Amino acid sequence: MQKLIGLVRRCVEDYNMIAPGDKIGVGVSGGKDSLALLVFLAELRKYNHNPFEIEAITIDMGLGMDYTGIENLCKELDVPFHLIKTEIGPIIFDHRKEKNPCSMCSKMRRGALNQAILDNGMNKLALGHHYDDAVETFVMSLIYEGRISCFQPVTDLDRTGIIQIRPMLYIHEKTVDSFVTRRELPVLENRCPVDKHTKREEIKKLVYDLTATYPDFKERVFGAMQRLPLPEWGPQGRYKRPTDQE
Repeated sequence: MQKLIGLVRRCVEDYNMIAPGDKIGVGVSGGKDSLALLVFLAELRKYNHNPFEIEAITIDMGLGMDYTGIENLCKELDVPFHLIKTEIGPIIFDHRKEKNPCSMCSKMRRGALNQAILDNGMNKLALGHHYDDAVETFVMSLIYEGRISCFQPVTDLDRTGIIQIRPMLYIHEKTVDSFVTRRELPVLENRCPVDKHTKREEIKKLVYDLTATYPDFKERVFGAMQRLPLPEWGPQGRYKRPTDQE
């Protein structure tokens, strides 16, 4: 646990993610990544030299999911919990019958999250993207869009005044999985009709296959993003930062 908190702290410091007095909304979908992030930030809150607040925000997609486990976890962590009811699922799958729903779903969920941030007086949104997510996004942009691109560790949403942060970028997916299992976090079953049938899943498999042949493939991609650097990917100080694999 302490090693993982140390990696989150290092990532936060490298990219100046948290300032004194920040009120941070943690996007908690109920998946393993967002639950791990919630626990990590709740723990970091105790020791960080920059005092900050966190609150959990869950977007109910209207797919009949039970969020009691998340609510109970928030009580255990002493984190305020906001459940935002929406009809995003029925709108996309029942009414519009979207053939490629992921893009619209992402925009609608992010819009609901951002509005919840503003409605509750928060200034930052923490998202649970990890090391593998960054590598897969880079590869996906290269293959499907012909661009050298990836999301940024810190993103300033000018139109809303909200700043998005991704504090788990130094932690690998398998480490997150192991932590969630040991901690017995209340992971929800994903009821999205297209779960596991997306282009991201194809890229995940491709990265897995490439890593089997070239064991340091992910490390080279991640390091390249920092050394280029992609916009906002150059950390403060030295370029090479340790991850949970070192």
